[in-house]
Amino acid sequence: MTRQTKAARLRELIAKDAIMLPGVPNASMARQAERLGFDAVYVSGAGMANATAGVPDIGLLTLTEVVQLAGYIARAVKIPAIVDADTGFGGSENVARTIRDLEAAGLAGCHIEDQQFPKRCGHLAGKSLVDVDEMTEKIKTAVAARRDPDFLIIARTDARAVEDFDRTVDRARRYMQAGADAIFPEALQSADEFRDFASKIDLPLLANMTEFGKSPLLSFKELAGFGYRMVIFPQSAFRVSMKASERLLRALKEGGTQKEWLDQMQTRQELYKLLDYDPSAEQWLGSSD
Repeated sequence: MTRQTKAARLRELIAKDAIMLPGVPNASMARQAERLGFDAVYVSGAGMANATAGVPDIGLLTLTEVVQLAGYIARAVKIPAIVDADTGFGGSENVARTIRDLEAAGLAGCHIEDQQFPKRCGHLAGKSLVDVDEMTEKIKTAVAARRDPDFLIIARTDARAVEDFDRTVDRARRYMQAGADAIFPEALQSADEFRDFASKIDLPLLANMTEFGKSPLLSFKELAGFGYRMVIFPQSAFRVSMKASERLLRALKEGGTQKEWLDQMQTRQELYKLLDYDPSAEQWLGSSD
C-alpha cells in the first residue's frame, strides 16, 4: 500500500465537508493548530512577509523565500498546508517552477491570483488585474506542471474590487474552464455576495475571513451552508500574538521585569512538548518551568 499524500488528503477532506484553515506564519504555530485538531493550515503571504521579513504584503518576498518558509511549515505537521503563491512569481514559465518547487517542499496546494505585479493586499485599494487570457494561461501551466495530480491549484480573483461582482463570476468561470481545482473570490463585500457567488460556481470554493477588510466576518457554519469548502483565517493568530507581545514589551520597558506575565506565557515544557523535543530533557528541566 502507498501512503496517502497530503494533497490527496486535502482533496478527501473538502470532498466530504467544509474545513477551517487557520493562518500560521511559522511552523511552531502550525504545530499548535495540528495539536488542537485542525485538519489543515493556511500559509498566508501577508503572514510570511509581515512576521518573518517585517515588510508589507506587496510581493516583496521571492519564490525562494516563500518556498523555504512555507516548506518549514509543511514539513513540521502531518496535516495538509495550502500556501499563498501571489501572482505565481512571474509569467507562465515562472508559474511552472513555482508549482514544482512548492510541491517538492511538501505543500498540498496553493492559490495564484489575477493581480498585476507588484500585487497588493487583497483588501486594499489600488489593485490592478491582468488580462483574463494571461491568467488562464497561468492556470493551464500550473495544472500541467504539477507532478502530483492531487496538488490543489486554486485560482484567486481580485476582480470584485476592480471590476464588479458579475465580472468576478465571469473570471471565475474562465478559470474553472482553464482547469483550476478551486476558486478563491477575494474581498466579496456582503453575505449575499458570498451566497450568490457560491450558487454560480460549481467548484470547491475558498472564503477569506480576514479581519479589518472589505468582507463581513461570517461564521464558518454560515459559509459552509453557502457551499464553501475552505475557510481561511489568515492573520487572526498573528494579530492576537502581536497585540499580546506589544503589551508584554510595554510592561517590560516600564517595569523592568516579566514576572507578572509568567502565567500568560507558554512554559518551556509546553514548548518542548509541542516541538517533540527529546523526552530525556524533562529530567533536567524540572517541574517549575
